[in-house]
Amino acid sequence: MDMRVSKPILQLQGLCVSQAGGDRRQILRDVSWDVRANEILCVVGESGSGKSVAAHAVMGLLPKEQLHVTGGSIRYAGEDLTTVSADEHRGLRGSKISMIFQEPMSALNPIMRIGAQVEELFELHTRLTKQERTERVIDLFRSVLLPNPELIYRAYPFELSGGQRQRVVIAMALALEPDIIVADEPTTALDVTTQAQILRLLKDLQRRLQIGVVMITHDFGVVAEIADRIVVMRNGEVVESGTAAEVLRSPVQQYTKDLIDAVPGLPQSNVARSFDSEPLLSVSNLEKRFGRLGQRQVYALKGVSMAIRAGEIVGVVGESGSGKSTLGRVIAGLTVADQGSIKLQGTELAGKSLQQRGLHRKDIQMVFQDPYGSLNPRHRVGDAVAQGPIAFGADPSGARQRALELLQLVGLGADSANRFPHQFSGGQRQRIAIARALALDPKLLIADEAVSALDVSIQAQVLDLLVGITRDLNLAVLFITHDLRVAAQICDRIVVMKEGEVCETGPASQIFFSPHHLYTQKLLDAIPGREKGASTSSPAAVDA
Repeated sequence: MDMRVSKPILQLQGLCVSQAGGDRRQILRDVSWDVRANEILCVVGESGSGKSVAAHAVMGLLPKEQLHVTGGSIRYAGEDLTTVSADEHRGLRGSKISMIFQEPMSALNPIMRIGAQVEELFELHTRLTKQERTERVIDLFRSVLLPNPELIYRAYPFELSGGQRQRVVIAMALALEPDIIVADEPTTALDVTTQAQILRLLKDLQRRLQIGVVMITHDFGVVAEIADRIVVMRNGEVVESGTAAEVLRSPVQQYTKDLIDAVPGLPQSNVARSFDSEPLLSVSNLEKRFGRLGQRQVYALKGVSMAIRAGEIVGVVGESGSGKSTLGRVIAGLTVADQGSIKLQGTELAGKSLQQRGLHRKDIQMVFQDPYGSLNPRHRVGDAVAQGPIAFGADPSGARQRALELLQLVGLGADSANRFPHQFSGGQRQRIAIARALALDPKLLIADEAVSALDVSIQAQVLDLLVGITRDLNLAVLFITHDLRVAAQICDRIVVMKEGEVCETGPASQIFFSPHHLYTQKLLDAIPGREKGASTSSPAAVDA
């Protein structure tokens, strides 16, 4: 399609959004971009750049008590959406402009069957009979490649995988055949293979249905995979825009270059570090089953063996449901294994709960995916970091002094100790979680998807921090992730898991340059932007 002659179907011109009330701080300043039919426009930026605010303004979903449009226009079909009534805007949502949200579980009613939720759209906006509505919903499920659509129709959201739930949300967005779909970070929390499937699906639907798609994302790997044009936002303003080829090959702004360079890449060499010491932790033939006795049981772990040495970072990689997080929880003592051995410097820990491990509880600490969920919102950060040592008998004043030192170690000033978790960004909260884990002087740190929800630039900072503290403190780090790009940045060795079993293990360079298992090759092939070269240092940038 010739972008030069096609007319925009949605156009933002000089859009300004400000906070309501006494503080009139501008959130968006003079934002202008447009999207055409049969085009994917990617709006890229870090958290706080204003990209999601612009999307919510388009949808008429800005919280009235907090944000107001104070200037500019949003034009669809010749009409300025900033001037229409709430009822008129509601009539456009779904029928003409649809939205796909980042977290499908929050967009679906947990106590309604999937089919009934999608069917509601036809019940409200069409005159179809019950049988016709049901048939349309099942056809929609087929169009987004959901398996067994009749079963999905009768299922509840919790019975579906993350990728299946996202496909349901996409089906809902397509139900009334809109002209425009706004997709707000729809693949951020998905593993790479599921993400690749969703991206291919969106691009196929966009071309087949001749619709315009606005993709909101922070990941230039995703952008390289699907974008026709790119808009880069920072601090509420558009700082750069152009075709995908122009922005990816020859970015003008340093901020754009930094975002592209922050996308995790592949190892730059095939030289692996060697470790002569004995393993700090050895896991042998570990098994964990879920399910009631006498009923069908599912193996979350089956015959898993691995080892990790002091100063070494071992990555555990696999899709959702591969057993990698269960492995981390069993090693940490949060879940008890059914069979097998876990030895920490010769001491057997298998079969012992966290309480039964005694002082060895300090030796293995865990950093979780959601730092806000693992921090008490009522406790100041300094107290949160000091609580662990105090609970093990440390002098309170000494523990608080150590907390200040750790906050500085992870890149936060000592003055941060008196602030609460909600006063920090996501990346800063993850640093706090790392500081809290280090407060007990552990020998092994388990990071379970610790960077998966972060912007790529913040992600790069946290990865650098993990490498630094591993070297400085001679820690062993078990780094659990679904993203091989991320594992490539910091891991010495990688363990690839599938359906509870280890299918391949070896130095990170070997896994990337000469993988043996077809499943590992599949994970590598699914990395977004890998073949497109989304990097300013690569001459093979996207060919849009």
